[in-house]
Amino acid sequence: MEKYNPPFRITNNILNLVSKIVENISRIRSHESLDKLPKLRKQNRIRSIYSSCAIEANSLSINQVSDIINGKNVVGPQREIQEVKNAIEAYNIVDKINPFEIEDLKKIHKMLTIYLVDKPGEFRLNEEGVFEGDKCIFVAPPAKSVPKLMDGLYLWLNENSNNIHPLILSSVFHYEFVIVHPFQDGNGRTVRLIQNAILGKFNSIFYWLPIENYIKDNQKEYYDAIANCHLKGESTIFIEFMLTMINEALINVDKDINTHNQNISIYMKKILDIMEISIPYTAIEIMRKLKLKSKETFRKNYLNPAIEKGFIRYEVPDKPTSKNQRYIRDI
Repeated sequence: MEKYNPPFRITNNILNLVSKIVENISRIRSHESLDKLPKLRKQNRIRSIYSSCAIEANSLSINQVSDIINGKNVVGPQREIQEVKNAIEAYNIVDKINPFEIEDLKKIHKMLTIYLVDKPGEFRLNEEGVFEGDKCIFVAPPAKSVPKLMDGLYLWLNENSNNIHPLILSSVFHYEFVIVHPFQDGNGRTVRLIQNAILGKFNSIFYWLPIENYIKDNQKEYYDAIANCHLKGESTIFIEFMLTMINEALINVDKDINTHNQNISIYMKKILDIMEISIPYTAIEIMRKLKLKSKETFRKNYLNPAIEKGFIRYEVPDKPTSKNQRYIRDI
């Protein structure tokens, strides 16, 4: 079998991004690790699952995803609810799988797509392409070539696990996986989780880093990077894109941790503790969670100071006094 050798270049931009990422990891580790912040870990996990499903056109809100994770009943399309339930199961074992084993890849795909596709965990038998909306970015290799291509990709992955930095290695793997498109459905959700698992072996912070959230927010750039790399015949642009997303995720997690460590009032700490990041709440919902009855006390001691410090924002900033106003914790 001809040796699989994915083409890419190590640019100055890539080296600078790797250096920044390593520096940001060290900064986070130096003052307080995510390992010691279970609430923040859970919030990041919610964001990862919500975002990875949303990229694939799942219409459930982050609030609904949070409810499913918390065991609450949710009204919505059953297929989409099942997608989220599957993702929860798969992300729960991200730190236990071996991302360098092809059988663990199939295991994760099966968990992510069970009850949704005919043969979960099995390579496709039909011809496929990668689409951005209705636009076909490229046509995937023939189905008969998939087993050989995946064996070659995993051989390369294992042979270079000690030679290429994991940040670069995992990004090259991500791109090449997308190009092969080995499964009938669920390729994006699978490879995003597997990249997290590869990075988690490098540093455990990546098990809890919501990289998917930043891909979702830059989805056009994600597909543009794939398309441009396909035209150029190398994954350099995609590596730069992924490293940028990883660095942004780390910068914002560092902000989250700094917020946790700030010397803030006991009232502000309470309101931040009961609000999950990115989920909108009404004033009544927040007061109920805080077990408060006085609106004046709530606004004076809890809500207004948190808004003034930038920890909480209005969902509709142009209408701060709207009766339908909701409040969102960003950090």
